[in-house]
Amino acid sequence: MEDRASKIIQGYRRSNGSVGIRNHVLILPSVVCATETASRIAARVKGAVTLIHQHGCTQIGRDAEQTLRTLTGVARNPNVAATLVVGLGCETIGAEKILRLIEREGRPAEMLNIQDEHSTLRTTKKGVSIAKRMVVTARKTKREPLPLRKLIVGLECGGSDMTSGIAANPALGVASDAIVHDGGTTILSETTEFIGAEHILAERGSSPHVKKRIYEITHKMERRLKAAGVDFLGAQPTPGNIRGGLTTLEEKSLGCIYKAGTASVQEVLEYAEKPRKKGLVIMDTPGQDVESIAGMIAGGAQLIAFTTGQGTPVGCPIAPVIKITGNPRTYKTMKEHIDIDAGVIVEGKDTVASVGKRIFDEVIKVSSGKRTKSEKLGHREFAITRIGSTF
Repeated sequence: MEDRASKIIQGYRRSNGSVGIRNHVLILPSVVCATETASRIAARVKGAVTLIHQHGCTQIGRDAEQTLRTLTGVARNPNVAATLVVGLGCETIGAEKILRLIEREGRPAEMLNIQDEHSTLRTTKKGVSIAKRMVVTARKTKREPLPLRKLIVGLECGGSDMTSGIAANPALGVASDAIVHDGGTTILSETTEFIGAEHILAERGSSPHVKKRIYEITHKMERRLKAAGVDFLGAQPTPGNIRGGLTTLEEKSLGCIYKAGTASVQEVLEYAEKPRKKGLVIMDTPGQDVESIAGMIAGGAQLIAFTTGQGTPVGCPIAPVIKITGNPRTYKTMKEHIDIDAGVIVEGKDTVASVGKRIFDEVIKVSSGKRTKSEKLGHREFAITRIGSTF
């Protein structure tokens, strides 16, 4: 991993100094009521993407703030060349709010409101025109050699089984350490899956404050679980996890944290918050994969490395998702979804260190333009976690 060439990716330089590894024009609905219109616009413009969500109205307080932070963060992700925000016109989290926050970072953006345009059809027609212009401009930006230290990689595991903690996650941990060693940033998420292993993570905190924050977010998640007044077995671990050999949340957590390698934890972030420090950081997210990924993407992650024992097709609208499995059977049965076979570790054909290097090399290739299987299959799942009710 000392090869100098491995420290360079071929990315897109943005005006604010960030680096994208994809060059999307994003059609961003500010509210659920605008998702159909945004989808119609994106479907008619090659090079444009959109995302579906059910939020943006009748939310209050921290819940509304979190949704606003997430939508804005996705638009400001370096993989997005420009954004067209599509609103309805009467929602809580209006298109104007999102537009102002995008422009604050100097990123190209425009907006339309369906009520101002007086119909879905007029909004779609005008939106297609704007999006096509944005795509033409975006294509003028070409890939160039850029340092790996500009890269933020989100670490995710889902559909876990007993092979996740003994093969896929440790191998991803090796890759995470290599990214951090080369000056990049990795994000460990899924706070639910710290429970029972929080003391191990806390020992790796870079300061007393970071150690304290790790305990705080874990205990907060435990209180939320207890407040639900139900046995959360079946939610964590899930039925698939249990069939795969994980019978307790502690077993799942101890396997989960292997994804983070051995580096010190530099800071703890709120959901969808952008890292301020380089190296390994933690983001407070639920264990639900799609919601966790959305938070890391909103925080600036250009790429997701996703381990899965049982197998999952989940992708992302704007970021490539590298799928890794430690289960030889899953690699055979779901090969069309899996990029890296870490099952060779279980079979005794390869080592954790060697597979970790393969994952690191794959990160470089995907960051430089190689398409992942989830991209080829068109998987663009997206969901924002909630911390409050809809009123």
